[in-house]
Amino acid sequence: MYFNLTEEQLAVQAAAREFAQKELKPGVIERDSKMQYPTEQVRMMGELGFMGMMVSPEYGGGGMDTMSYVLAMEELSKVDSSCSVIVSVNNSLVCWGIEEFGTEAQKLKYLPKLATGEWIGSFCLSEPEAGSDATSQRTTAEDMGDYYLLNGTKNWITNGGTSKVHLVIAQTNAEAGHRGINAFIVETDWDGVVVGAKEDKLGIRSSDTHTIMYNDVKVPKENRIGDDGFGFKFAMKTLSGGRIGIAAQALGIAGGAYELAVDYSKQREAFGKPISKHQAIAFKLADMATEIEAAKLMVYRSAWLKDQHANYDSASAMAKLFASEVAMRHTVEAVQIHGGYGFVKEYHVERLMRDAKITQIYEGTSEVQRIVISRNVLKGQLYIPILAGEELVGV
Repeated sequence: MYFNLTEEQLAVQAAAREFAQKELKPGVIERDSKMQYPTEQVRMMGELGFMGMMVSPEYGGGGMDTMSYVLAMEELSKVDSSCSVIVSVNNSLVCWGIEEFGTEAQKLKYLPKLATGEWIGSFCLSEPEAGSDATSQRTTAEDMGDYYLLNGTKNWITNGGTSKVHLVIAQTNAEAGHRGINAFIVETDWDGVVVGAKEDKLGIRSSDTHTIMYNDVKVPKENRIGDDGFGFKFAMKTLSGGRIGIAAQALGIAGGAYELAVDYSKQREAFGKPISKHQAIAFKLADMATEIEAAKLMVYRSAWLKDQHANYDSASAMAKLFASEVAMRHTVEAVQIHGGYGFVKEYHVERLMRDAKITQIYEGTSEVQRIVISRNVLKGQLYIPILAGEELVGV
């Protein structure tokens, strides 16, 4: 099994790292403290192609593979998780969902603006009563003949205050259960779309997270995604790929904290030598390096499976579960290694620790990932595909 990156992938990785260090890092503490949306940084990410990395060139995107996207997410997240989650939602959920399942007319209308960052998208699934339980949609879309009448409330919507396009999951036939759910493309300037106040969050504070209300919003029939009743399957398929992006974000957060901890441990002296020379610190760094490397292999493997058009449901769930727990565990350790300095904003690690927590929650909590994994285990499905000649087996 080979893990060599192509020249193109290495170029993407280098470009993302340079952008993160030069353009994101200088103002990241202030943006976090003030909950300031990174307008200029998002514009620049659009110009550099980060907002539509996997979108086909015919729709204005970069046409890159999932591996390139993961590498970019990892580098951006080492510095600014608020910016990386904007990239993640726009790429993994909105652009991918429309390109994979939308009509040609929908792709031509929305993808060119989304892929360049001219427009930003949101994925609207969670509700006050329907977070992890995505089947319990209270938002309704009543079929009125030529259009659907959309009513309801969505919570915790990333890009909620800046997005021009919402992918909204709504119940159209309650009696049909999850088969009565549909997905719709909603433009935010339509009558009846109301954006609530920005949430004051523990982490990823400069990304804008809002409650969205839909009050008698008229959604044209041509804005439904897929056949009638396809919405739940659309949401699950889209989230499965989205987990790869969040796993990459968690990997980047952990990696960023690790890099800061290593650098600090070489500079800070105690008892006459750098603290990195003390076994107590050296062993922490060893454990961090080991688990981050393991998480990296899981994340990269899930991206590779997606690029091979293999089943990646279990792989993405495992990657997100493990990488998010590694991020939480080792950002805490990075703060510990920094001692008192780790508790102040100037040294960045306290922000990374706060940002890490959300990776265990959004796009499926850790508990939901365990449900996904255990169901596949109990079905007897092998989740480690191998190459036999030119064929993927064990998928």
